Amino acid sequence: MYHYTECGLRNVWLQNGYTVRKTPYGKGVSIHDVEGLHELISRSLANKPKLSGAELRFLRKELGLSQAALGRLVGTSEQNVSLWERRGRISKAGDRLIRLISLEKIGGNVKIRELIEQLSDQDSDGQHKLTFAQKAGNWKEAA
Repeated sequence: MYHYTECGLRNVWLQNGYTVRKTPYGKGVSIHDVEGLHELISRSLANKPKLSGAELRFLRKELGLSQAALGRLVGTSEQNVSLWERRGRISKAGDRLIRLISLEKIGGNVKIRELIEQLSDQDSDGQHKLTFAQKAGNWKEAA
């Protein structure tokens, strides 16, 4: 079995689905279908009764969110998210909401994915540009 610590969790072991190869630098491990594996790990974590800090960090990264974006999404500060990840004491509401969002994203909820992408874009852009246009006497958000 392979102890898959590269995902950031200490309790993930793989029975198969990987290849070990010799390289000039030592052993190298190639995981088959990493995306599918991470989706299954996310689903397993989201169905647990309570998340640890490392598990929260894994789900946040799988959602593609920074600590600041996750904080905005669940209504708390970036510092609180950082503390949750380091100390593992997550508020009940935050824990439940993060697990729910993860399950919805895995299930293919387009609106959740759009919200997550929008928050990620806001993080990378720094400032969101708002553009409006007047059409037929009414103001509308421009494309």
